[in-house]
Amino acid sequence: MKLLCEELPGVEVVKAFNDSGKFLESIPLLDFNVCVLDIQMPRFTGLEVAQHLKDKLIIFTTAHKEFAAEAFDLNAVDYIRKPLQKERFEKAISKAKELLKHKISSEKTQVLWNTDKGKTLINFNDILYIVASETDSRDKVVYLENGNKTTIKNTSFEQILSALPSHKFCRVNKKEIIALKTVVHFTSDEVKTTILLKNGNSLNTTLSEVFKDEFKLKIKG
Repeated sequence: MKLLCEELPGVEVVKAFNDSGKFLESIPLLDFNVCVLDIQMPRFTGLEVAQHLKDKLIIFTTAHKEFAAEAFDLNAVDYIRKPLQKERFEKAISKAKELLKHKISSEKTQVLWNTDKGKTLINFNDILYIVASETDSRDKVVYLENGNKTTIKNTSFEQILSALPSHKFCRVNKKEIIALKTVVHFTSDEVKTTILLKNGNSLNTTLSEVFKDEFKLKIKG
């Protein structure tokens, strides 16, 4: 399946797994749109794995036709019988591409937050940087493209990240989230950004060990 994917134009293989358990453990660290799953695998079946991929497009492959109904109950993009043929596989990928285009076009572009200014709609593209408030760690300060800032009241970083598009933002340490578009370069423990501070210098932020792997994966994506 990996080789077939690599032969198709416009398809990037993020990672391939031969262990369903290891894949489940890695899901939070991977940035992908489509998952091609065999149904019969050691440890967990493809149908069980799919339960953890609610926001992903799924293509099932199997040598057995009796799983087709269950696969489509999970809103699978396609269900391909083995042995795999390139033309049939390409057709399934094309269906996934069309669905993905529609999904991206209908994605939210802004979110409503409870801020120090009241209920505020903030566009994702306007957000540069989010940091824990120095006066109250329950609040988070959002720095915007226009030089303004606003404070989200009484919310956690986990709640904020769940509202943001994951491929555009990443938490880099316990107190900070950055927009990936602001990254200039990074080392093993620091990220330099295009975000300008009041003194005119660029923001350099700490990249902690806990979030390093996720950051690197998102930057590569």
